[in-house]
This record gives sequence, C-alpha cells and structure tokens, in this order.
Amino acid sequence: VLDLDPAVLPKGATFLQADVTDRTSVDAACARIPDDATLLVNNAGITRDRMLHRMSDDEWQAVLDTNLTGAFHLTRALARRMREARRGRIVNVTSINGLRGKLGQANYAAAKAGLIGLTKSAARELGPYGVTVNAVAPGMVLTDLARNLPADVLDRAHAEAVLGVLAEPEDVAQAVVFLLSDA
Repeated sequence: VLDLDPAVLPKGATFLQADVTDRTSVDAACARIPDDATLLVNNAGITRDRMLHRMSDDEWQAVLDTNLTGAFHLTRALARRMREARRGRIVNVTSINGLRGKLGQANYAAAKAGLIGLTKSAARELGPYGVTVNAVAPGMVLTDLARNLPADVLDRAHAEAVLGVLAEPEDVAQAVVFLLSDA
C-alpha cells in the first residue's frame, strides 16, 4: 500500500492505486486511465530474501506475483491500446540479479530474470506497432530501505559496483525517463 502525497505529482498527473498481483484490480485501474496514455513503467517490486532451502512457498510466490506477474498484468492491460495507437513506451525495472543470480534471492532473481524474458518477448510482439519495450537492470540503489541495511551488506554492494559507488534513485529515474522519451 502506498502512502502518496498528491502534492508531489506533476501537473496533470493522476494517481491510481492497484494491486498488481490481482488482474481484476489492474484492469479496473487501467480502465480509468485516459485512452491516449501510452507510457508504462513496471517498477513494483518486493523482496523476501532467504536461502533457497529455507524459503517458504509463500515467500517464493509473493515475489513472483509482485515482481513478474504484476508487470505481465499491466503490460497486457495496456498493450491493446498501445497497438491501436501505434505508439507507446514500456520500461520494466528489473535487476542485475536477474542476470547473475544472488545468494539468498532465488525468488527475486527468478522473477527479475523472467521480467527480462517478458521484456524481450513484448518488444518483439509490440515493436511492429511502434511500441518500444525496454528494461533497466540496476544493481543496488540507495533507497531509504537500502540505506538501513547492515553495514556489511552495503560494503559488499560497494565492492561489487564497477564504479565503486551505488546508484541513487534519480540515476535510475533518468534512464527510465530517457527510454520513455522520443530521444
């Protein structure tokens, strides 16, 4: 559940809340979006980190349902209008861990790898209709949540970062905005 202050929305923007794991909720929210809306960023994500042999079915399923199935629900709900408009931009926020895997993140890495596959397939299906579908796959991003991680976890993330620094949310946002643009 998001606690969003409407004052932070750009002029003309509307906030609609939906449970991305629930097709009916997604379809209802998308029915309220203006017909000429042709931009989609699939950024919903959760973690339930645990070693594979200790991971519960619920922890596995919650991450797959949110991180992968949620993107499928939204993409499917908006694909027809984008095809008919013969234009659109979809950006899926995945993770480097979907490419390389990560200790204690079998569910997260599997969901993010699946999102990469969804991105590639959707790009092939929608590209002929003028719709681009891309993915951004950052490493650890210094969100409020990440800043509260134990120091040893942050130290390992810094050591893995090629530039030796971790991305800020604005860094990822700028990449997403570029992919949404006509540039």
